[in-house]
Amino acid sequence: MIQTFEFSPFQENTYVIADDATGEAVIIDPGCYQQAEKEALGKFIDSNKLKVKYLLLTHSHLDHVFGVAYVKRKINVKAYLHESDMVIYNDVPTRCALYGLRGYEHSSIDEFLKEGDQFRFGNTVLDVIFVPGHAPGHVAFVNHAERYVIGGDVLFRGSVGRTDFPYCNHADLINSIQTQFFTLPDDYTVYPGHMEPTTIGQEKRTNPFVKM
Repeated sequence: MIQTFEFSPFQENTYVIADDATGEAVIIDPGCYQQAEKEALGKFIDSNKLKVKYLLLTHSHLDHVFGVAYVKRKINVKAYLHESDMVIYNDVPTRCALYGLRGYEHSSIDEFLKEGDQFRFGNTVLDVIFVPGHAPGHVAFVNHAERYVIGGDVLFRGSVGRTDFPYCNHADLINSIQTQFFTLPDDYTVYPGHMEPTTIGQEKRTNPFVKM
């Protein structure tokens, strides 16, 4: 099961992935900003009796980490992020202040993840791939058995992640898409950090920002 929540004024996609056989689950990119959004995420976990094993972050731009402290406190679960993204994560309180976003609660990152890591929950396996560009420590999570990728802000339907933020690199982003995303089979679904899902094949054929 993949459950998508659209949170905050940034319309960020938060994902809960649950193993149907065991009820074990992961939360990816908790962007819940308002208290009602946090409670909606918590209610979903509770009502489905999910056992959350990991809190995973594709990257740490503020709209993807608003709810880290809440999730860690509610579920007592570790947060995982690529070490190269800590420079962005540590700056989130300052960014929130600059944008006038009040009420953000900062929390620690407990473990660093890296390319090649696997996260297992129940019978489900997510493989970590390293896809820098939109952020220096950006990763994505691939489920080969069910043929999908949780892609963060790398590849969108008809678009790609922004690279006009600090520590972004457009050439790295395009390379990540071409060498990591576009080497996956065409029928893999991409669940992005914003907007609706797409497929690898669709973006290979039609995405104007990436040429094979």
